Amino acid sequence: MSEQTPQEPGPEAAGTLLTSPLHDRHEALGAKFAEFGGWSMPLEYTTGVVKEHTAVREAVGIFDVSHLGKAMVTGPGAAAYVNATLSNDLGKISPGKAQYTLCCDAETGGIVDDLIAYLQNDEHVLLIPNAANTAEVVRRLAAEAPEGVSITDHHQEYAVLAVQGTKSDEVLAKVGLPVGHEYMSFVEADFGGTGVVVCRTGYTGERGYELVAKNQVAGELWDAIVAAGEEFGLLPAGLGARDTLRTEMGYPLHGQDITLDVTPNQARLGWAVGWKKDAFWGRDALLAEKEAGPKRLLRGLVAVGRGIPRPGMGVTLVQDVPLCDITSGTFSPTLKKGIGMALVPTMVNPDAEVGVDVRGRREIFQLVKPPFVDTSVRES
Repeated sequence: MSEQTPQEPGPEAAGTLLTSPLHDRHEALGAKFAEFGGWSMPLEYTTGVVKEHTAVREAVGIFDVSHLGKAMVTGPGAAAYVNATLSNDLGKISPGKAQYTLCCDAETGGIVDDLIAYLQNDEHVLLIPNAANTAEVVRRLAAEAPEGVSITDHHQEYAVLAVQGTKSDEVLAKVGLPVGHEYMSFVEADFGGTGVVVCRTGYTGERGYELVAKNQVAGELWDAIVAAGEEFGLLPAGLGARDTLRTEMGYPLHGQDITLDVTPNQARLGWAVGWKKDAFWGRDALLAEKEAGPKRLLRGLVAVGRGIPRPGMGVTLVQDVPLCDITSGTFSPTLKKGIGMALVPTMVNPDAEVGVDVRGRREIFQLVKPPFVDTSVRES
C-alpha cells in the first residue's frame, strides 16, 4: 500500500463523494463501500460484519470514521458561547474533558445534530458533529457568534480512527500512544513528529479510543495500529459493524432515531441537557415539553421469534393498531436475534408486546429499555 505523504491532498471527491485519506488501504483490504454523509466509506471488509462486530466485543477493532465533522470554536469566550447554544452544560467539565451534547433548533427544540464537544480551554472547543450535519452546525453557530469568536470547519483536514475493544489499551500502548485516561477525556500526543489527539470516547459501548490526526499522518498511524494489533486479534471494521454495535447499546443515530422532528425528551436524551442553564437553543420549547410530558419515547424492541427489523417497518399493537415505524433495526450478533428502536407513543405499556411488519409477516417483538447488552465494563 502506498504511503500518505505531506504533499498529498486531503479527501478528494470520488465522483460526488468524498473519500478518506485511508481510502487506498480500504481498497487493498477488499472493502465494500457505501455512502455516508456525502463520503464513500467502508461498509465492511472481506471478514464480514459479524466477525468485525465480534472482534470489537471480544478483542479489538479499528474503524476509519474520518467522515465525521471537525469544527473548532475559538476566541475569547468560545467555551461560554458553546455553553449558551448547545444543550449540555459545558461548565460541568474541565479542560481535557469531552462531553456529549446536542445542537437543537432554537424554536422547536428538535435535534439538528448530536455531537461531542472537546474542551481544550476557555478559548478553544473542538466539536465533532456527524458528517451530514457539519455544515449546518457550523452555519448556525457562525450566524450567532459574538465578536471575536470564530467557528472554522476543518472537516477535510483531519482523519479520525476509532480503536475499540477490550484490548484497545494494549494495542495503542504498543504504538507508543498514551492510554488509561478517564472515560470522556483526551490527551495530546506525538506520533511520528505530528500531534495526535487521543480521546477516550467511542460509539460501540466497548472500552476504546478515538484518534484525531492530520491527514498526512493518517496512513502511517493506521498501518502501525494494524501491525500492533495483530497479536491481539485486531480486525479492521466497517461502518456496518459500527451500526450493529451502537444499536446493541441503544445509541441513537441522527437521521434515523433522532432528527429535527425529534426532541431530546422524546429520544430519552434529557441527561444531555443542562436544564438549569439560563440559555441554550430550544430551551423554552424543551422545558414546556418536559413539563407536559412527551407524547412519544424512543424505545427498544427485541424479537420474540426470528424476525429482523429494519428502518421503516411498521409497528403495531397486538390488535393491529398502527403505532409508528422502526427507526433503527438489525440482527444483534451478540444476542443472535433481531433488535430495533422506534419512537413509540407513551400511552403504550413500556413492556408491551408489539407487532412488526417484516416483509409482509407479522413478527412479535417485546418493548424494552435499551441498552440491549451489558454495559458494566464499557466505561471503566
